[in-house]
Amino acid sequence: MLKKRLIASLVIKNGIVVQSIGFERYLPIGKPEITVDYLNQWGIDEIIMVDIDAAREGRCIDPELVKRVAKRCFVPLSVGGGITSVDQIHTLIHSGADKISLNTQAFINPSLIEEGARFFGSQCMVVSIDAKGDADGSYRAYTHGGKADTALSPAELARQIQECGAGEILINSIDRDGYKNGYDIDLIRSLLSATNLPLIALGGAKDPLCMKILLESCDVSAIAAGNYFHFVEHSATIAKAYLSRYFPDQIRLDGYSDYRDFSFDERGRIVKKEDKSLRDMLFEFHPKEVI
Repeated sequence: MLKKRLIASLVIKNGIVVQSIGFERYLPIGKPEITVDYLNQWGIDEIIMVDIDAAREGRCIDPELVKRVAKRCFVPLSVGGGITSVDQIHTLIHSGADKISLNTQAFINPSLIEEGARFFGSQCMVVSIDAKGDADGSYRAYTHGGKADTALSPAELARQIQECGAGEILINSIDRDGYKNGYDIDLIRSLLSATNLPLIALGGAKDPLCMKILLESCDVSAIAAGNYFHFVEHSATIAKAYLSRYFPDQIRLDGYSDYRDFSFDERGRIVKKEDKSLRDMLFEFHPKEVI
């Protein structure tokens, strides 16, 4: 059985990682290289990095930025932002990217998916669909940073993407982006019923409980989050320890720390150990390892 992946979403604006709220407000977090360092140490499975300024400014995500991040990234790295040609894809892969993430170009120039898949393999081509809900309960797919309505449902766009040879789809809920009110289960289910491509769910994660509810409700291939992974220390490792209690065969456990023997509250947050346990840990003797 394939393990469920935990993926960190890095939104790049003005060269730094930012917290995105509803695709409208952006709060600074820090340098991409430092963020990647922490995510590696905290046991993340993959990283997706997208420069949201690139397309608007008529350029591609900076290959030098990709190089700097890739040198410090020890998990698969997907990059996106303003990519319009196979030559740019080639440059980014040679700069250290493992996968390419397309959004607007996947809609206005679907042949780019086909060309990318032909030259680099379908596993290299990830297509991101940004979606909003309508008043009647239906959904629309948007491009250009959530500003342009495609007049297609996310499911319709997903079927087109699959026919073009994409290897994976990331579905992002604009309505829930940064609001910490949980994943949009109905939206995610609509795509699962429309395509058999691996699906990454993004938008709305507040804590590990949100991830547990998602896995209980939907057979996604990966759980993506931005703010939760940025603002909670050892976030990926904590989430994995919590999720492994409910899905023991589906979570990859690694990283420098291990929280499997900790207690968790109802939201999946770590409960402080008793003072006696903390004192015992403080004075525990670890002999020097002999190799």
